Amino acid sequence: MDNRPIGFFDSGLGGLTCIPYVLDALPDESIVYFGDTARTPYGSKAVSTIRGFAFEIADFLVCSGVKMIAIACNTVSATCLDELRTRHPEIPILGIITPAARTAALELPADGRIGIIGTKATITSGAYRKAIEQYTSGAEIFETACPAFVPLIEEGIIENEIMDLTIRYYLDHFISYNKIETLVLGCTHYPLIRRNITRVYPQLSIIDPSRELLTSIRAELANRELLADLSGMTPPENIFYASDLSENFVNMISRILAGSDAKASFRTISLEKK
Repeated sequence: MDNRPIGFFDSGLGGLTCIPYVLDALPDESIVYFGDTARTPYGSKAVSTIRGFAFEIADFLVCSGVKMIAIACNTVSATCLDELRTRHPEIPILGIITPAARTAALELPADGRIGIIGTKATITSGAYRKAIEQYTSGAEIFETACPAFVPLIEEGIIENEIMDLTIRYYLDHFISYNKIETLVLGCTHYPLIRRNITRVYPQLSIIDPSRELLTSIRAELANRELLADLSGMTPPENIFYASDLSENFVNMISRILAGSDAKASFRTISLEKK
């Protein structure tokens, strides 16, 4: 048993899409989340810059006393997961790509056609392709970057014509030309526009890595005997940090926790070195 919190981080508010799955399935667990909203998006930045940001955040979470770090960011998972594990071998650090790739491979027909969408850094890394190919050899895999999605989502531009037009700009030809059957949302921001994508392309089967990450978290906590057990104790507060505590960030957390008994506090902190 270990009642310390689980640490999560993302380049912004996208990683918040992972939190409801964890709180619903593991109600005794508490969360410390860091969204780097002041420096988002990560996907168009140099790998060395992304790595530097990720190191700063991981160091902060470890100093905050977390028992595990779940990287709720595909870009970081694709570019520096191994380096983060080397930097902090004292706690488990999970990436988001492997569980989603495993699910995609298992659910896909032997000769299926799968599309991966993500940031430039994630797509350039080829991390999803490599991970999926570990579980299946028959699938045809296609990838494309959608760099405008994250800035629009961070600004709250979701349920409107601008977002739908942007989706069509990136995906109309990609999906039709490659005859995509299954689409992996290779960025934790993208589940926030899943309804838009489904409305435009109702025939697609969609894999949401934000949901699949829960499987790895639960298994790792159980294997290491790190599951929390409150046994009637008052649930601890969930803490949500942001490098820029925007209205959209706070509103997203409030929406995620609506109808739940989970407690939350919001804090701003800058990790940039002076």
